[in-house]
Amino acid sequence: MSFPPLRSLLDALPAYEPSDGVYAGPTRPRLLSANESPHDPLPGIVEAIAAAGATVNRYPDPGCGALTLAIAEALGTDEDQVVVGAGSVALLQTLVQSISDPGAEAVYAWPSFELYPVLSKLAGVVSVPVPLSGAAHDLRAMADRITPSTRLVIICNPNNPTGSVVGSEDLGRFLAAVPPSCLVAIDEAYHEYVRAPQTSSGLRFCEGHPNVVVLRTFSKAYGLAGLRVGYLIGDARVVRRLRKVGLAYSVSAVAQRAAVAALGLEEQLLQRVGTTVAERSRVQDALLDDGWQIPESQANFLWLPLGEEAAGFGRWCASQGIAVRTFPGEGVRVSIGSTEDDDAFLAVASEWRRRPPAAQDPDREARRVRTAVDV
Repeated sequence: MSFPPLRSLLDALPAYEPSDGVYAGPTRPRLLSANESPHDPLPGIVEAIAAAGATVNRYPDPGCGALTLAIAEALGTDEDQVVVGAGSVALLQTLVQSISDPGAEAVYAWPSFELYPVLSKLAGVVSVPVPLSGAAHDLRAMADRITPSTRLVIICNPNNPTGSVVGSEDLGRFLAAVPPSCLVAIDEAYHEYVRAPQTSSGLRFCEGHPNVVVLRTFSKAYGLAGLRVGYLIGDARVVRRLRKVGLAYSVSAVAQRAAVAALGLEEQLLQRVGTTVAERSRVQDALLDDGWQIPESQANFLWLPLGEEAAGFGRWCASQGIAVRTFPGEGVRVSIGSTEDDDAFLAVASEWRRRPPAAQDPDREARRVRTAVDV
């Protein structure tokens, strides 16, 4: 039976898939795969959600007025420099769509946030991934890849999945080398977890660089991953045009009210962030003591650069009831969770290191047999 033809690129475009067993299966694993906050929502946020729930028969404010004002006040900026979206992913999609003239290019480090290439391809933008130097952005190589066709550069800071950061001085030098016709998006989804003294927010560069925008999210530090709300800060002239691209009514009334409440409870939420940062240090030190080679992270996750062993380790964790995020051939990203969940992961990771190679991957033999049959 024939079916309507869709865009040919969809045949080869990878679909976003959550880690195995997170949303299906007889039991739910320990969730260390999506960089979520392990803390339950604060009572004030729950109350705001309940109150907003009584209004869901009405459309939300398409301009997100109250939330835009609250963000501007919190950051000490003007409302006309803020645009709100359904998570920072939606705002990234808005950016890519906004620069997608024929032949436009987007430059970003790789590996980095896995939706950068997907969003670029869907918008018809040419992806220019630049390999990391170790676990960090290679800013010199990225600058060298900028051409007259480059319309967007994305800096993921801290970088997802490696947790590395770009220092403020290095970022300043890089921005000085970028032509003003090229938009630079600094993706700061994990900014609240940064403790490196040489790093500050990209917001400091917005005033002197009209081509710089900064993206933030309420999904991580503010614990609203299930509501999908984020924001972008930039030059008012850029923001005014970006607002035309975003899908109307995409940020629900519940999400808007919850985010406003979260900003009002910022001190308590950032105390929780401090707890996560301390736990990050504890887990990182435990892995290093156990012989793992891992880079220092400034996010709420750790990166295990396992190369070809990544898929096997991911399957091993899944078989032990722990969900992690696997990047086949590159590494495994492990979110910082509760102390109990982190201790369970540390035990599983330690056992994996001490098992013979044939026993580390529970599906290795089955895959070998299937391959032999296929041949």
